[in-house]
Amino acid sequence: MRIIFLKGANMRFIKRIINFIFRQFKQIERKKEIKKTAPRIEKTNLIDDLRALGLKRGDIVLFHSSLKSIGYVVGGARTVIEAILEVISPDGTLMIPTYSSNSMLKTCLNKDYCFDPRETDTVLGKIPSTFLKMPNIHRSIHPTHSVAAIGKYAQYLTEAHHFALSTFGYNSPWERLMKLDGKMMGIGVTLWPVPIYHVLEDMMSDKFPLPVRMKETYMVKCRDWFNKLIEVPVTPLDPKYKKIRIDNENRQDLRTYMWKEYIHAGIVKTGKVGAATGWITSINKFYDHLILLMREGITIYSTPEELKKRPIW
Repeated sequence: MRIIFLKGANMRFIKRIINFIFRQFKQIERKKEIKKTAPRIEKTNLIDDLRALGLKRGDIVLFHSSLKSIGYVVGGARTVIEAILEVISPDGTLMIPTYSSNSMLKTCLNKDYCFDPRETDTVLGKIPSTFLKMPNIHRSIHPTHSVAAIGKYAQYLTEAHHFALSTFGYNSPWERLMKLDGKMMGIGVTLWPVPIYHVLEDMMSDKFPLPVRMKETYMVKCRDWFNKLIEVPVTPLDPKYKKIRIDNENRQDLRTYMWKEYIHAGIVKTGKVGAATGWITSINKFYDHLILLMREGITIYSTPEELKKRPIW
């Protein structure tokens, strides 16, 4: 009998395969559990909840979500998207982040990477991934932080992202959404994932209290909608600030602070959407309040000591 010893790259490959199969198995089991135990949510329930939350016909809305938090939605992610589109009607516009990277710097350093708006999937979960497969989608061209949109202003929101001088600043989808006086809405998430924090950083540039961007700008390969190879400038967020930023899992204190702050200020309205907590806000009011907080010493990088210096109540 011949014994085969696996070393190095072969062993790592097999481990990846085993981990992939294990994750797939866990997802299947989780779906079964959700179906058995979670509240059953129909599209009509979602429509009623969204309208009660404050979503209206003609709204231009940026949407953040956690599908599993809503309950067992009949029809899954597509039902959630269709419910929003039915409420805002063809006169409205739905925009969803479809980021393709968890690390701007790693993507910039990967010489083999090339973003293709038709092929590159998102790392943000089931609803954004499903959204990308729907007809009449417009997707911005950006190697790490693309967005997709459907509706009246979808083309306007997405068409210039690869020409913008910064990821989140002037001519980005978020800056254009601000020009349209749009809204932000979340279901099953608090305020930690919203990109308007980074819009403030890019718009303020050197006036922002911390140098959160790296000094080097990378030209990253992308395909445009005509399949032409182009390069898009990306100045990554400095990884050293990640550990203190609001999206770090250890900064629950900062997440809670921002949540209470915006509700106390009357800028964020909350309500139930399915089994989840939903929220909605004006993007411009949210941004203006960020400026006020920054001037009072509070950003998404504030330390626990800095938060204590400006109590909410």
